[in-house]
Amino acid sequence: MFIGRDREIELLTQLFRKKTASLVICKGRRRIGKSTLIQEFGKKYTFLEFQGLPPREGISSKDQLGAFSGQLAKQTGLPTLSLESWPQAFSVLASVMRERRTVVLLDEISWLSGKDRDFAGHLKIAWDTELKKFRKLILVACGSVSSWIDQNILNSTGFMGRVSLELNLTELPLHHCNRFWGRKAQRVSSREKFKILSVTGGVPRYLEEIDTSISAEENIKRMCFTKEGILFSEFDRIFSDIFNRRAASYKEIVGTLGNGSKSISEICAGLGRTRSGQTSRYVQDLVASGFVGQDRTFEPGNSRPSRLVRFRLKDNYLRFFLKYIHPLKASLLQGVAESVDLESLLEWEVIMGFQFENLVLNNIRSICELLSVNMSSVRSASPYFQKKTQRRKGCQIDLLIQTRYTLYVCEIKFRNEITRHVIPEVQEKAARLENPKNMTVRPVLIYEGNLDPGIEEEDFFDRCICFADLLEIP
Repeated sequence: MFIGRDREIELLTQLFRKKTASLVICKGRRRIGKSTLIQEFGKKYTFLEFQGLPPREGISSKDQLGAFSGQLAKQTGLPTLSLESWPQAFSVLASVMRERRTVVLLDEISWLSGKDRDFAGHLKIAWDTELKKFRKLILVACGSVSSWIDQNILNSTGFMGRVSLELNLTELPLHHCNRFWGRKAQRVSSREKFKILSVTGGVPRYLEEIDTSISAEENIKRMCFTKEGILFSEFDRIFSDIFNRRAASYKEIVGTLGNGSKSISEICAGLGRTRSGQTSRYVQDLVASGFVGQDRTFEPGNSRPSRLVRFRLKDNYLRFFLKYIHPLKASLLQGVAESVDLESLLEWEVIMGFQFENLVLNNIRSICELLSVNMSSVRSASPYFQKKTQRRKGCQIDLLIQTRYTLYVCEIKFRNEITRHVIPEVQEKAARLENPKNMTVRPVLIYEGNLDPGIEEEDFFDRCICFADLLEIP
């Protein structure tokens, strides 16, 4: 079952309307569906797929070339050749091309490159001299190591002007996630769906594991708290596959973000280190890989970004692992801990609040649609942080959407019971916000839980958006 990615499929389809070959970059976090997207798109055309061997101690370019040769032989009927170099490999690939619509996928391209520092250069030369001659060819370079793709292709002078399309896959929107419940979607409550999405986010591969015949609690226990579960050891696989020998350093940075957003200085303090360029680069690698969000707010009334930048753990699975799976992992492996009562876990409601906020911030386009705000009119949309100075008070807003004449002050709330106390909380935030006189302020409540009827009766919020609304956008 293939769900969503309609826009990406359309962008890829449009490339065949050109009269020249196309080089495409597709990147995103592990399990986000990069390969599946290209495989789905390639079904209508001649399709060739080459996957790099996962990193391991002692792996060489010769190993990668051998795997490439074997995959080429299997898909084309050629004999398995003993390839000596990547220029030779790409030349053989070009020899099987025909003047028909063809999609070639180089999957996990950073793995394919192996130990060959000149791999990207060889690919560039092969593209220029042989592959781009086939006008009906779409060559897709795909990978989870976004930093490798950025450094070796997107920011490389060698590939300047050669990339026709860059796809950066993010989590599926919530209304697409809802489709993973199939025919049962209408009778499964939004709260039960939230429990699963609080762990999986909108990552397709995790959502595919949902067993709709059992409860959210049983699904989470099966996936997260059994040693056979897909999410039990996923954390280590993510970092070893993507970051290889530097995995430990990236894990430490992620660990500092488990309890909320931080600036670079605060991340370094959490690591017990002085601020350095290396830490900043590692944080940016995590941003590029889709695990960490970078929130650079804009001053109300103009499009000038604030100098205050904060980083948050935007990946729900990583936080859930750090908070709940990791502390129990040794006991579960030993068979000591057998039963887990989710809602009795430490700080459950607090962490679920973080997870709910992530789901909302990863679905800003849907929020704007529900507010009848055209995305083309949005100047900025992100969490807002106003630093305290001598002339103004400090202020933190969960989500501030700014258009030319309006500020939507969005409060994101996850509670079992949401009481009228939320109104003075938001009133205080709006009062502290340094707001230009010509702009309208519209308070918005985005929530999951039982809403006190008095909140809507007081008519303070211009719109109350419940989680079910985000799941059911047409």
